[in-house]
Amino acid sequence: MAIAIAPPKSRHGTVAELVRDLGDIPLSRILLIPPPGTATEADQLRMCESGDRLVELIDGTLVEKAMGAREGFMAAALIVLLGTFVRKHNLGIVGAPDVIHRVVDGRNRLPDVSFTAWATLPDDEAHLQPIADCTPDLCIEILSEGNTRAEMDRKRKEYFRGGAKLVWEIEPEERTVAVYTSPARCKTLRETDTLDGGKVLPGFAMSLAEFFAEPQLNPRPRKK
Repeated sequence: MAIAIAPPKSRHGTVAELVRDLGDIPLSRILLIPPPGTATEADQLRMCESGDRLVELIDGTLVEKAMGAREGFMAAALIVLLGTFVRKHNLGIVGAPDVIHRVVDGRNRLPDVSFTAWATLPDDEAHLQPIADCTPDLCIEILSEGNTRAEMDRKRKEYFRGGAKLVWEIEPEERTVAVYTSPARCKTLRETDTLDGGKVLPGFAMSLAEFFAEPQLNPRPRKK
């Protein structure tokens, strides 16, 4: 059973301050029940487990995860590729978009895809709890229309502050992957490049041309 952590006292005097702090995200993603600044992990779990919405917990405020069908299919394709490699070498665990991670105090995030090495887990059953009490070594975000640059900058900083070693931000429209090894250190790969796991997943390599050519990421093939 997850331990309910009391939300921090709200530091926002106005809605504008709250929205700005969250990264200027659309108002439609900020839940008003429970009132911003008062939500707990129990509220987050109840919302996520109901299947109604996937929400992140940010300093006592529930924020709906920005994700559409296209991003979900892309996450599924990545999980298959990463999962096959990780399982073959028994390296750790691969998470889906509905896995909740305690990243830093008062902030529970849901990366679109994640990898956590066995050695990173704080105990043998940390990944078997309703909320994983650790930040993944690799956090992957598939950018959606509802995401903002300020939001992603904040999220990336939290991932690295929590202990992440690598962050991939995938831009489906441009078919690029921004590879971060720190909050500000980035290399952008294009469709002609190969994405590798670096020191986090040594030996893992994926042709972006082949990945973006996955049938489920493209229009239905025409019958011959």
